[in-house]
Amino acid sequence: MAEDWLGSIRRAEKTAIMQNGKRKVHYKFPNGHEMAEEYSMETNVLLRRAWRKKTDIRRPSEWEVEVGDPEHQFNNVDSIGLKESSNCPYLVKRITKTSLEWRIRNLPYPPETYSVTADTNERCLVVRTTNKKYFKKIPIPELDRVGMLPDQSLVDFSHKFNTLIITYKKPEPVLQMEKKVIEELKNVKDLKDGDLDCNPS
Repeated sequence: MAEDWLGSIRRAEKTAIMQNGKRKVHYKFPNGHEMAEEYSMETNVLLRRAWRKKTDIRRPSEWEVEVGDPEHQFNNVDSIGLKESSNCPYLVKRITKTSLEWRIRNLPYPPETYSVTADTNERCLVVRTTNKKYFKKIPIPELDRVGMLPDQSLVDFSHKFNTLIITYKKPEPVLQMEKKVIEELKNVKDLKDGDLDCNPS
């Protein structure tokens, strides 16, 4: 699976541009799908990733956020159904050098209410509350791309300011895959002028 992901990155048509301390990369895959990424130029850490899948209808599909703040990623958040109201729980995914991180905002229950379980059958993290007020399955595509199952020993979580913070320590295969992708992106020449289709709106 790792070679499949790296191979798809290598085969994609890629363009890049540097703006405001970020390197933005736009991918067009042979199957018609598109991916837009933003990397910190200082750390090479992925800040945002969004997908647009090819559809049979002529109108382009909406961008789907995989990494980054959905409420700021697009001009019209309601159109992609990521946030029903300001009081509903919503998920934000971020990446650090060593961990994958998810923040579920607007969860006001006490810290002891929550459990986060690595489900190897579903290949995801499962968030539950003892009061049965909240339940969510969180996919981990980074593990799927290297052919790994989630490991409970790598999961940690805390709760503060009405936010459940879940961290998953990156296993070595994920770290190595990230390095290989960064090396591949070094071969992409940055555009000097103009903008990319990396800013879906």
